[in-house]
Amino acid sequence: MNEKEYKLEDFVYDLPEELIAQKPSVNRTESRLFVLKRESGEFIHRRFSDIGNFLRDDDVLVFNNARVIQARIFARRESGGLVEIVLARSLSPGNWLAISNKTKKLKPGEILHPVKNLQVNFTVKGRAGEYIEIESSCDLTAEFLETIGEVPLPPYIKRESDGFDAERYQTVYSSEPGAVAAPTAGLHFTDELLKELNSRGIETYFLTLYVSWGTFSPVRHNDLKLHDMHTENYVLPQNIADRINDARNTGKRIIAVGTTSLRVLESTFKDGRNLAGTGETDIFIYPPMKVKSIDCLITNLHTPKSTLLMLISAFAGYEVTMKAYREAVNERYRFFSYGDSMFIE
Repeated sequence: MNEKEYKLEDFVYDLPEELIAQKPSVNRTESRLFVLKRESGEFIHRRFSDIGNFLRDDDVLVFNNARVIQARIFARRESGGLVEIVLARSLSPGNWLAISNKTKKLKPGEILHPVKNLQVNFTVKGRAGEYIEIESSCDLTAEFLETIGEVPLPPYIKRESDGFDAERYQTVYSSEPGAVAAPTAGLHFTDELLKELNSRGIETYFLTLYVSWGTFSPVRHNDLKLHDMHTENYVLPQNIADRINDARNTGKRIIAVGTTSLRVLESTFKDGRNLAGTGETDIFIYPPMKVKSIDCLITNLHTPKSTLLMLISAFAGYEVTMKAYREAVNERYRFFSYGDSMFIE
């Protein structure tokens, strides 16, 4: 029996615009929690502060500790015009792929100057698909970007970023700068909640996926096999891989906190084990593919037609996923990066 071949049109659901969260909940753990039980198809509605009630004392949580850099930069063209640039992915400390509101007008060889530091030069090297490649006259370290940039909020948040976002669009455990979008499933955790879970014996481990702006790229082909998936850099330390493998071998549940953690775990999963290392992944998971590296997933509610919704459908099952999303809309959950959470077990 052939399995259904899913198309882009299969991942459409009706989402009222007012359910797209423009700001986070006042307190991190007060976001809502949608629990989806895969085997029974049961839905449970709670608050994220209740997440511990659905975890076992020997569970293993795997987090992405990437930290968002201040990658949104306003720059002047030599003609005097203002250009907005968002760094999308690092090729080297001084070379980046970026998106811009003037991509089609920027020509190879053109020089741009960040408004907050006109001594710095950005040279446009050329186009790379939907991106431009820029070369900076100095390394664009996280520390330097704090002096010339600001937090790049997702394109569906229709307001300017402010000082509040600099703190709330980071996880409390973020430590490895280099991401240009947050691993948003982790935004619901507080230091206090993590300590509470650790006190029960729940293990928490950290890997790194430097989330690129490609996470927001739309799927343009109805035939999913034609989609060109974005590439992101990851780090899975040897000691973390060993602990995850040991936990899996002793029957403990491996729970990915976020699709970014899952992308690393699934990319490095070979012959029943996660292989440590540093590398790139362009893994694209969609049904009827099977997710093999985890037992449960904590995630947010994702955009229609997105690769993340497809990943969720591969893990939880297509029919129950789309039913859950319709339920979330009916129950007025808040969607996307600053929205509510889902626990799939």
